[in-house]
Amino acid sequence: MASTIPDPQPGTGTARETPPPQPPSDRAGRVEAHGIDHIPDHERHGRPRQLFSVWAAANVNYLSLVTGGALILMGLTLWQALAVIVTGNLFWLLTGLLSISGPAAGAPSEVITRAMYGVRGNRVNNAVVGWLISVCYFALNLAAAATAAFALVEMAGITANTGVKVAVVMVVAALTLAIGVYGHAMIMKLYLPITLALTAAFAVVAVGVFRHTDFSYVPAEPLTGTDLWAVLAAGVTLIASAPLSYTTSADFSRYLPRTAPARSVVGWTFLGGFLPGAAVCSLGALAATVVDMTDPQAGLRQLLPDWFGPLLLLALVLGTIAINALTAYSAGLALQAVGIRIRRSLSVLADGTAAVALTLYGLLASDFLDTVSNVLQLTVVLLGPALAVYATDIVLRRNRYDGPALMDETPGGPFWYTAGVNPAGALALAGGVTVSALCVNTLYTGPIARALGGVDLALPAGLVTAALLYTLLTRGKWRAPTA
Repeated sequence: MASTIPDPQPGTGTARETPPPQPPSDRAGRVEAHGIDHIPDHERHGRPRQLFSVWAAANVNYLSLVTGGALILMGLTLWQALAVIVTGNLFWLLTGLLSISGPAAGAPSEVITRAMYGVRGNRVNNAVVGWLISVCYFALNLAAAATAAFALVEMAGITANTGVKVAVVMVVAALTLAIGVYGHAMIMKLYLPITLALTAAFAVVAVGVFRHTDFSYVPAEPLTGTDLWAVLAAGVTLIASAPLSYTTSADFSRYLPRTAPARSVVGWTFLGGFLPGAAVCSLGALAATVVDMTDPQAGLRQLLPDWFGPLLLLALVLGTIAINALTAYSAGLALQAVGIRIRRSLSVLADGTAAVALTLYGLLASDFLDTVSNVLQLTVVLLGPALAVYATDIVLRRNRYDGPALMDETPGGPFWYTAGVNPAGALALAGGVTVSALCVNTLYTGPIARALGGVDLALPAGLVTAALLYTLLTRGKWRAPTA
Protein backbone atom coordinates (compact mmCIF):
# COMPACT_ATOMS: atom_id res chain seq x y z
CA MET A 1 0.00 0.00 0.00
CA ALA A 2 1.34 3.40 -0.93
CA SER A 3 2.14 5.75 1.91
CA THR A 4 -0.53 8.30 2.68
CA ILE A 5 1.67 10.48 4.85
CA PRO A 6 2.32 13.97 3.47
CA ASP A 7 5.82 15.35 3.41
CA PRO A 8 6.63 17.65 6.32
CA GLN A 9 5.60 21.21 5.47
CA PRO A 10 8.19 23.98 5.43
CA GLY A 11 8.03 25.97 8.63
CA THR A 12 6.16 23.31 10.60
CA GLY A 13 6.40 23.92 14.31
CA THR A 14 6.96 27.67 14.16
CA ALA A 15 4.76 29.43 16.66
CA ARG A 16 5.08 33.03 15.46
CA GLU A 17 3.84 32.74 11.89
CA THR A 18 1.20 35.43 11.29
CA PRO A 19 -2.13 33.75 10.59
CA PRO A 20 -3.91 34.77 7.39
CA PRO A 21 -7.04 36.93 7.51
CA GLN A 22 -10.20 35.06 8.46
CA PRO A 23 -11.85 33.79 5.29
CA PRO A 24 -15.48 34.56 4.48
CA SER A 25 -16.40 30.86 4.63
CA ASP A 26 -15.94 30.78 8.43
CA ARG A 27 -17.77 33.83 9.75
CA ALA A 28 -19.86 33.88 12.92
CA GLY A 29 -22.85 35.41 11.18
CA ARG A 30 -23.06 32.75 8.46
CA VAL A 31 -24.00 29.09 8.58
CA GLU A 32 -20.74 27.15 8.27
CA ALA A 33 -20.30 25.87 4.72
CA HIS A 34 -17.95 23.02 5.56
CA GLY A 35 -19.10 19.67 6.84
CA ILE A 36 -16.80 16.66 6.96
CA ASP A 37 -14.86 17.87 3.90
CA HIS A 38 -11.20 18.88 4.05
CA ILE A 39 -10.34 22.45 5.10
CA PRO A 40 -7.69 23.74 2.66
CA ASP A 41 -4.66 25.55 4.05
CA HIS A 42 -5.76 28.98 2.77
CA GLU A 43 -8.92 28.77 4.89
CA ARG A 44 -7.11 27.92 8.13
CA HIS A 45 -6.93 30.63 10.78
CA GLY A 46 -6.78 31.27 14.52
CA ARG A 47 -4.43 30.40 17.35
CA PRO A 48 -4.37 27.43 19.75
CA ARG A 49 -5.20 29.62 22.76
CA GLN A 50 -8.70 30.10 21.36
CA LEU A 51 -9.37 26.47 22.26
CA PHE A 52 -9.21 27.33 25.96
CA SER A 53 -12.48 29.25 25.98
CA VAL A 54 -14.19 26.61 23.82
CA TRP A 55 -13.54 23.88 26.38
CA ALA A 56 -13.83 26.13 29.45
CA ALA A 57 -17.32 27.33 28.52
CA ALA A 58 -18.38 23.73 27.96
CA ASN A 59 -17.17 22.59 31.38
CA VAL A 60 -18.81 25.15 33.63
CA ASN A 61 -22.10 23.29 33.67
CA TYR A 62 -24.80 21.69 35.74
CA LEU A 63 -23.76 18.10 35.00
CA SER A 64 -20.34 18.75 36.56
CA LEU A 65 -22.03 19.90 39.77
CA VAL A 66 -24.19 16.78 39.73
CA THR A 67 -21.25 14.40 39.29
CA GLY A 68 -19.15 16.19 41.92
CA GLY A 69 -21.95 15.99 44.47
CA ALA A 70 -22.61 12.36 43.53
CA LEU A 71 -19.17 11.36 44.81
CA ILE A 72 -20.15 12.39 48.34
CA LEU A 73 -23.49 10.66 47.97
CA MET A 74 -21.60 7.50 46.97
CA GLY A 75 -19.97 7.48 50.42
CA LEU A 76 -16.56 9.11 49.91
CA THR A 77 -14.97 11.57 52.33
CA LEU A 78 -14.42 15.09 51.03
CA TRP A 79 -10.71 14.61 50.42
CA GLN A 80 -11.24 11.26 48.73
CA ALA A 81 -13.81 12.91 46.45
CA LEU A 82 -11.44 15.77 45.58
CA ALA A 83 -8.66 13.29 44.76
CA VAL A 84 -11.05 11.40 42.47
CA ILE A 85 -12.07 14.66 40.76
CA VAL A 86 -8.48 15.62 40.01
CA THR A 87 -7.61 12.12 38.78
CA GLY A 88 -10.66 11.86 36.53
CA ASN A 89 -10.10 15.28 34.99
CA LEU A 90 -6.50 14.42 34.09
CA PHE A 91 -8.01 12.50 31.17
CA TRP A 92 -8.35 15.88 29.46
CA LEU A 93 -4.73 15.28 28.44
CA LEU A 94 -5.96 12.55 26.10
CA THR A 95 -8.63 14.90 24.71
CA GLY A 96 -5.83 17.38 24.02
CA LEU A 97 -3.75 14.72 22.31
CA LEU A 98 -6.61 13.85 19.95
CA SER A 99 -7.11 17.52 19.09
CA ILE A 100 -3.67 17.80 17.43
CA SER A 101 -4.89 15.61 14.58
CA GLY A 102 -7.27 18.41 13.48
CA PRO A 103 -4.63 20.91 12.30
CA ALA A 104 -2.54 18.07 10.84
CA ALA A 105 -5.38 16.71 8.68
CA GLY A 106 -7.62 19.74 8.23
CA ALA A 107 -10.46 17.29 8.86
CA PRO A 108 -12.78 16.44 11.76
CA SER A 109 -12.25 13.43 13.99
CA GLU A 110 -15.14 11.67 12.27
CA VAL A 111 -13.05 11.50 9.08
CA ILE A 112 -9.59 11.08 10.62
CA THR A 113 -10.73 7.81 12.20
CA ARG A 114 -10.95 6.31 8.69
CA ALA A 115 -7.22 5.81 9.15
CA MET A 116 -7.98 3.49 12.10
CA TYR A 117 -11.08 1.63 10.93
CA GLY A 118 -11.20 1.96 7.13
CA VAL A 119 -13.92 3.73 5.16
CA ARG A 120 -16.71 1.24 5.87
CA GLY A 121 -15.55 0.32 9.36
CA ASN A 122 -15.51 3.98 10.26
CA ARG A 123 -19.16 4.34 9.29
CA VAL A 124 -20.06 1.81 11.95
CA ASN A 125 -17.72 3.52 14.42
CA ASN A 126 -19.39 6.87 13.76
CA ALA A 127 -22.88 5.43 14.01
CA VAL A 128 -22.23 4.09 17.52
CA VAL A 129 -19.29 5.88 19.15
CA GLY A 130 -19.87 9.11 17.24
CA TRP A 131 -23.59 9.63 16.71
CA LEU A 132 -25.45 7.44 19.22
CA ILE A 133 -23.33 8.32 22.25
CA SER A 134 -23.26 12.01 21.28
CA VAL A 135 -27.05 12.06 21.14
CA CYS A 136 -27.21 10.35 24.56
CA TYR A 137 -24.90 12.99 26.04
CA PHE A 138 -26.92 15.71 24.32
CA ALA A 139 -30.04 14.33 26.00
CA LEU A 140 -28.40 14.09 29.43
CA ASN A 141 -27.11 17.65 29.28
CA LEU A 142 -30.37 18.96 27.87
CA ALA A 143 -32.21 17.31 30.76
CA ALA A 144 -29.77 18.95 33.18
CA ALA A 145 -30.34 22.38 31.64
CA ALA A 146 -34.09 21.83 31.61
CA THR A 147 -34.25 21.01 35.32
CA ALA A 148 -32.57 24.34 36.08
CA ALA A 149 -34.91 26.11 33.67
CA PHE A 150 -37.94 24.45 35.34
CA ALA A 151 -36.90 26.00 38.66
CA LEU A 152 -36.50 29.37 36.96
CA VAL A 153 -40.01 29.09 35.55
CA GLU A 154 -41.35 28.24 39.02
CA MET A 155 -39.65 31.36 40.42
CA ALA A 156 -41.57 33.38 37.83
CA GLY A 157 -44.81 32.03 39.27
CA ILE A 158 -45.55 29.52 36.50
CA THR A 159 -46.36 25.95 37.46
CA ALA A 160 -43.95 23.59 35.70
CA ASN A 161 -46.52 21.04 34.57
CA THR A 162 -45.88 18.56 31.77
CA GLY A 163 -46.83 21.01 29.01
CA VAL A 164 -44.58 23.72 30.41
CA LYS A 165 -41.71 21.25 30.80
CA VAL A 166 -42.02 20.17 27.18
CA ALA A 167 -42.02 23.83 26.06
CA VAL A 168 -38.96 24.62 28.18
CA VAL A 169 -37.04 21.65 26.76
CA MET A 170 -37.89 22.79 23.23
CA VAL A 171 -36.71 26.37 23.88
CA VAL A 172 -33.40 25.28 25.43
CA ALA A 173 -32.87 22.81 22.58
CA ALA A 174 -33.57 25.53 19.99
CA LEU A 175 -30.97 27.87 21.52
CA THR A 176 -28.45 25.04 21.61
CA LEU A 177 -29.07 23.92 18.04
CA ALA A 178 -28.84 27.48 16.72
CA ILE A 179 -25.18 27.60 17.80
CA GLY A 180 -24.55 24.13 16.37
CA VAL A 181 -26.16 25.03 13.06
CA TYR A 182 -24.12 28.22 12.61
CA GLY A 183 -21.08 26.15 13.47
CA HIS A 184 -17.39 26.65 14.09
CA ALA A 185 -17.05 30.43 13.76
CA MET A 186 -20.08 31.09 15.96
CA ILE A 187 -18.65 28.77 18.62
CA MET A 188 -15.31 30.57 18.53
CA LYS A 189 -16.99 33.98 18.78
CA LEU A 190 -19.45 33.19 21.57
CA TYR A 191 -17.45 30.98 23.89
CA LEU A 192 -15.01 33.57 25.25
CA PRO A 193 -17.77 35.88 26.57
CA ILE A 194 -19.69 32.81 27.79
CA THR A 195 -16.57 31.66 29.66
CA LEU A 196 -16.16 35.07 31.30
CA ALA A 197 -19.83 35.26 32.31
CA LEU A 198 -19.84 31.75 33.75
CA THR A 199 -16.58 32.33 35.60
CA ALA A 200 -18.07 35.40 37.29
CA ALA A 201 -21.23 33.51 38.25
CA PHE A 202 -19.39 30.51 39.63
CA ALA A 203 -16.99 32.74 41.56
CA VAL A 204 -20.02 33.88 43.57
CA VAL A 205 -21.04 30.24 43.99
CA ALA A 206 -17.53 29.37 45.19
CA VAL A 207 -17.60 32.07 47.87
CA GLY A 208 -20.94 30.86 49.19
CA VAL A 209 -19.90 27.21 49.14
CA PHE A 210 -16.50 27.80 50.80
CA ARG A 211 -18.15 29.73 53.65
CA HIS A 212 -20.28 26.72 54.60
CA THR A 213 -18.17 23.71 53.61
CA ASP A 214 -17.37 21.09 56.23
CA PHE A 215 -13.74 20.48 55.29
CA SER A 216 -13.49 17.64 57.83
CA TYR A 217 -16.51 15.85 56.39
CA VAL A 218 -16.55 12.06 56.81
CA PRO A 219 -19.68 9.96 56.15
CA ALA A 220 -21.40 8.34 59.13
CA GLU A 221 -20.15 4.94 57.98
CA PRO A 222 -16.82 5.45 56.13
CA LEU A 223 -16.03 3.03 53.34
CA THR A 224 -13.14 0.62 53.82
CA GLY A 225 -11.44 -2.23 52.01
CA THR A 226 -12.96 -3.51 48.77
CA ASP A 227 -16.02 -1.29 49.13
CA LEU A 228 -13.82 1.81 49.18
CA TRP A 229 -11.81 0.73 46.15
CA ALA A 230 -15.00 -0.07 44.26
CA VAL A 231 -16.40 3.42 44.87
CA LEU A 232 -13.08 5.12 44.08
CA ALA A 233 -12.86 3.29 40.74
CA ALA A 234 -16.49 4.09 39.93
CA GLY A 235 -15.91 7.73 40.85
CA VAL A 236 -12.89 8.12 38.59
CA THR A 237 -14.88 6.53 35.75
CA LEU A 238 -17.78 8.91 36.40
CA ILE A 239 -15.58 12.02 36.31
CA ALA A 240 -13.43 10.78 33.40
CA SER A 241 -16.52 10.18 31.29
CA ALA A 242 -16.60 13.92 30.49
CA PRO A 243 -13.19 14.19 28.78
CA LEU A 244 -13.55 10.70 27.31
CA SER A 245 -16.77 11.75 25.61
CA TYR A 246 -14.79 14.16 23.43
CA THR A 247 -13.14 11.67 21.11
CA THR A 248 -14.13 14.33 18.54
CA SER A 249 -11.90 17.16 19.79
CA ALA A 250 -10.29 17.59 16.34
CA ASP A 251 -13.64 18.99 15.16
CA PHE A 252 -12.83 22.25 16.92
CA SER A 253 -9.12 22.46 16.05
CA ARG A 254 -9.27 21.57 12.34
CA TYR A 255 -9.44 25.22 11.24
CA LEU A 256 -6.11 26.00 12.91
CA PRO A 257 -3.12 26.40 10.55
CA ARG A 258 -1.10 23.27 9.88
CA THR A 259 1.82 25.06 11.56
CA ALA A 260 -0.01 25.42 14.90
CA PRO A 261 2.36 23.96 17.55
CA ALA A 262 1.07 20.61 18.75
CA ARG A 263 2.17 21.33 22.31
CA SER A 264 0.05 24.48 22.40
CA VAL A 265 -2.99 22.68 20.98
CA VAL A 266 -2.69 19.96 23.64
CA GLY A 267 -1.99 22.45 26.43
CA TRP A 268 -4.84 24.87 25.77
CA THR A 269 -7.33 22.04 25.26
CA PHE A 270 -6.20 20.38 28.48
CA LEU A 271 -6.34 23.56 30.55
CA GLY A 272 -9.71 24.53 29.09
CA GLY A 273 -11.16 21.20 30.16
CA PHE A 274 -9.23 20.45 33.34
CA LEU A 275 -9.39 23.73 35.24
CA PRO A 276 -13.15 24.41 35.07
CA GLY A 277 -13.99 20.69 35.12
CA ALA A 278 -12.07 20.13 38.36
CA ALA A 279 -13.30 23.40 39.88
CA VAL A 280 -17.01 22.90 39.21
CA CYS A 281 -16.98 19.21 40.20
CA SER A 282 -15.19 20.22 43.40
CA LEU A 283 -17.87 22.82 44.16
CA GLY A 284 -20.46 20.06 43.87
CA ALA A 285 -18.50 17.87 46.30
CA LEU A 286 -17.87 20.72 48.75
CA ALA A 287 -21.53 21.68 48.76
CA ALA A 288 -22.55 18.06 49.35
CA THR A 289 -20.80 18.12 52.74
CA VAL A 290 -23.49 20.46 54.11
CA VAL A 291 -26.57 20.23 51.86
CA ASP A 292 -28.46 17.48 50.04
CA MET A 293 -27.08 17.39 46.49
CA THR A 294 -29.66 14.94 45.21
CA ASP A 295 -31.30 18.21 44.12
CA PRO A 296 -28.27 20.41 43.34
CA GLN A 297 -30.27 23.54 42.52
CA ALA A 298 -32.19 23.53 45.79
CA GLY A 299 -29.09 22.54 47.74
CA LEU A 300 -26.90 25.29 46.36
CA ARG A 301 -29.56 27.96 46.85
CA GLN A 302 -29.38 27.28 50.59
CA LEU A 303 -25.75 28.44 50.53
CA LEU A 304 -26.20 31.53 48.37
CA PRO A 305 -27.87 34.93 48.72
CA ASP A 306 -31.55 34.95 47.70
CA TRP A 307 -30.92 37.51 44.96
CA PHE A 308 -28.42 35.20 43.29
CA GLY A 309 -30.81 32.27 42.88
CA PRO A 310 -32.14 33.25 39.43
CA LEU A 311 -28.65 34.17 38.21
CA LEU A 312 -27.34 30.77 39.30
CA LEU A 313 -30.08 29.02 37.36
CA LEU A 314 -29.41 31.14 34.28
CA ALA A 315 -25.70 30.30 34.54
CA LEU A 316 -26.49 26.59 34.79
CA VAL A 317 -28.67 26.77 31.69
CA LEU A 318 -26.08 28.82 29.76
CA GLY A 319 -23.23 26.46 30.63
CA THR A 320 -25.21 23.44 29.56
CA ILE A 321 -26.19 25.10 26.29
CA ALA A 322 -22.48 25.70 25.67
CA ILE A 323 -21.49 22.06 26.17
CA ASN A 324 -24.46 20.77 24.21
CA ALA A 325 -23.77 22.99 21.21
CA LEU A 326 -20.38 21.26 20.89
CA THR A 327 -22.04 17.87 21.23
CA ALA A 328 -24.68 18.73 18.62
CA TYR A 329 -22.02 20.02 16.24
CA SER A 330 -20.00 16.80 16.47
CA ALA A 331 -23.10 14.61 16.27
CA GLY A 332 -24.02 16.37 13.03
CA LEU A 333 -20.60 15.61 11.57
CA ALA A 334 -20.89 12.00 12.74
CA LEU A 335 -24.21 11.62 10.93
CA GLN A 336 -22.56 12.82 7.72
CA ALA A 337 -19.62 10.48 8.26
CA VAL A 338 -21.99 7.52 8.59
CA GLY A 339 -22.66 8.06 4.88
CA ILE A 340 -25.94 9.96 4.97
CA ARG A 341 -25.91 12.64 2.28
CA ILE A 342 -27.25 15.59 4.21
CA ARG A 343 -26.06 19.14 4.85
CA ARG A 344 -24.29 19.60 8.18
CA SER A 345 -26.86 22.16 9.36
CA LEU A 346 -29.71 19.73 8.73
CA SER A 347 -27.86 16.85 10.37
CA VAL A 348 -27.50 18.96 13.54
CA LEU A 349 -31.28 19.50 13.58
CA ALA A 350 -31.87 15.76 13.11
CA ASP A 351 -29.62 15.04 16.08
CA GLY A 352 -31.50 17.59 18.16
CA THR A 353 -34.83 15.94 17.39
CA ALA A 354 -33.57 12.57 18.63
CA ALA A 355 -32.01 14.12 21.72
CA VAL A 356 -35.20 16.00 22.65
CA ALA A 357 -37.17 12.74 22.54
CA LEU A 358 -34.62 11.03 24.83
CA THR A 359 -34.61 14.06 27.14
CA LEU A 360 -38.36 14.03 27.61
CA TYR A 361 -38.20 10.34 28.47
CA GLY A 362 -35.36 10.92 30.93
CA LEU A 363 -37.21 13.75 32.67
CA LEU A 364 -40.75 12.43 32.66
CA ALA A 365 -40.31 8.66 32.95
CA SER A 366 -37.13 7.89 34.92
CA ASP A 367 -34.95 9.00 37.83
CA PHE A 368 -32.57 11.64 36.47
CA LEU A 369 -29.67 11.22 38.90
CA ASP A 370 -29.58 7.42 38.55
CA THR A 371 -29.84 7.76 34.77
CA VAL A 372 -26.89 10.18 34.66
CA SER A 373 -24.66 7.98 36.81
CA ASN A 374 -25.44 4.75 34.99
CA VAL A 375 -25.21 6.12 31.46
CA LEU A 376 -21.96 8.02 32.04
CA GLN A 377 -20.28 4.98 33.57
CA LEU A 378 -21.57 2.58 30.92
CA THR A 379 -20.50 4.73 27.92
CA VAL A 380 -16.90 4.44 29.11
CA VAL A 381 -17.02 0.79 27.97
CA LEU A 382 -17.09 2.11 24.39
CA LEU A 383 -15.41 5.50 24.74
CA GLY A 384 -12.28 4.33 26.56
CA PRO A 385 -11.19 1.79 23.90
CA ALA A 386 -12.20 4.15 21.06
CA LEU A 387 -10.08 6.93 22.52
CA ALA A 388 -7.16 4.52 23.07
CA VAL A 389 -7.16 3.39 19.42
CA TYR A 390 -7.29 7.01 18.21
CA ALA A 391 -4.52 8.20 20.54
CA THR A 392 -2.31 5.21 19.70
CA ASP A 393 -2.70 5.86 15.98
CA ILE A 394 -1.63 9.48 16.46
CA VAL A 395 1.50 8.35 18.29
CA LEU A 396 2.38 5.57 15.83
CA ARG A 397 1.70 7.78 12.83
CA ARG A 398 3.52 10.72 14.43
CA ASN A 399 0.40 12.80 13.76
CA ARG A 400 1.07 12.94 10.04
CA TYR A 401 -2.30 12.71 8.32
CA ASP A 402 -3.05 13.43 4.68
CA GLY A 403 -6.39 15.26 4.74
CA PRO A 404 -7.22 14.96 1.02
CA ALA A 405 -6.36 11.24 1.06
CA LEU A 406 -8.76 10.74 3.96
CA MET A 407 -11.55 12.06 1.73
CA ASP A 408 -11.06 9.18 -0.73
CA GLU A 409 -13.87 6.68 -0.09
CA THR A 410 -13.35 4.60 -3.23
CA PRO A 411 -12.31 0.91 -3.23
CA GLY A 412 -8.57 0.79 -3.67
CA GLY A 413 -8.15 4.13 -1.90
CA PRO A 414 -5.42 4.52 0.73
CA PHE A 415 -7.83 3.89 3.61
CA TRP A 416 -10.00 1.18 2.07
CA TYR A 417 -7.87 -1.58 3.62
CA THR A 418 -9.70 -4.94 3.36
CA ALA A 419 -13.26 -4.61 1.99
CA GLY A 420 -13.40 -1.13 3.50
CA VAL A 421 -12.36 -2.23 7.00
CA ASN A 422 -9.01 -1.94 8.76
CA PRO A 423 -8.83 -5.22 10.73
CA ALA A 424 -6.30 -3.72 13.17
CA GLY A 425 -8.64 -0.97 14.33
CA ALA A 426 -11.76 -3.14 14.32
CA LEU A 427 -10.14 -5.94 16.34
CA ALA A 428 -8.45 -3.54 18.78
CA LEU A 429 -11.72 -1.73 19.43
CA ALA A 430 -13.68 -4.97 19.77
CA GLY A 431 -11.06 -6.42 22.11
CA GLY A 432 -10.95 -3.31 24.26
CA VAL A 433 -14.74 -3.11 24.52
CA THR A 434 -14.98 -6.82 25.39
CA VAL A 435 -12.42 -6.61 28.19
CA SER A 436 -13.98 -3.38 29.46
CA ALA A 437 -17.45 -4.96 29.50
CA LEU A 438 -16.10 -7.88 31.56
CA CYS A 439 -14.80 -5.41 34.15
CA VAL A 440 -17.76 -3.04 34.41
CA ASN A 441 -20.00 -2.64 37.46
CA THR A 442 -22.88 -0.27 36.75
CA LEU A 443 -26.16 -1.35 35.11
CA TYR A 444 -24.76 -4.88 35.33
CA THR A 445 -21.72 -6.48 36.95
CA GLY A 446 -19.18 -8.14 34.68
CA PRO A 447 -17.51 -11.40 35.78
CA ILE A 448 -14.13 -9.76 36.44
CA ALA A 449 -15.74 -6.99 38.50
CA ARG A 450 -17.69 -9.65 40.41
CA ALA A 451 -14.50 -11.58 41.12
CA LEU A 452 -12.88 -8.37 42.41
CA GLY A 453 -15.72 -7.70 44.83
CA GLY A 454 -17.38 -5.05 42.70
CA VAL A 455 -14.28 -3.01 41.78
CA ASP A 456 -14.94 -1.53 38.33
CA LEU A 457 -11.75 -1.55 36.23
CA ALA A 458 -13.55 -1.05 32.92
CA LEU A 459 -11.80 2.25 32.16
CA PRO A 460 -8.12 1.26 32.58
CA ALA A 461 -8.69 -2.27 31.26
CA GLY A 462 -10.40 -1.03 28.09
CA LEU A 463 -7.81 1.69 27.45
CA VAL A 464 -4.79 -0.56 27.91
CA THR A 465 -6.21 -3.53 25.99
CA ALA A 466 -7.24 -1.47 22.96
CA ALA A 467 -3.92 0.42 22.84
CA LEU A 468 -1.84 -2.75 23.10
CA LEU A 469 -3.88 -4.63 20.52
CA TYR A 470 -3.75 -1.77 18.04
CA THR A 471 0.00 -1.39 18.49
CA LEU A 472 0.61 -5.10 17.98
CA LEU A 473 -1.69 -5.42 14.97
CA THR A 474 -0.42 -2.36 13.14
CA ARG A 475 3.15 -3.52 13.60
CA GLY A 476 2.29 -7.00 12.41
CA LYS A 477 0.18 -8.40 9.59
CA TRP A 478 -2.11 -5.35 9.19
CA ARG A 479 0.20 -2.42 9.23
CA ALA A 480 -1.26 1.09 9.39
CA PRO A 481 0.32 3.56 6.94
CA THR A 482 3.35 5.16 8.61
CA ALA A 483 6.27 7.18 7.45
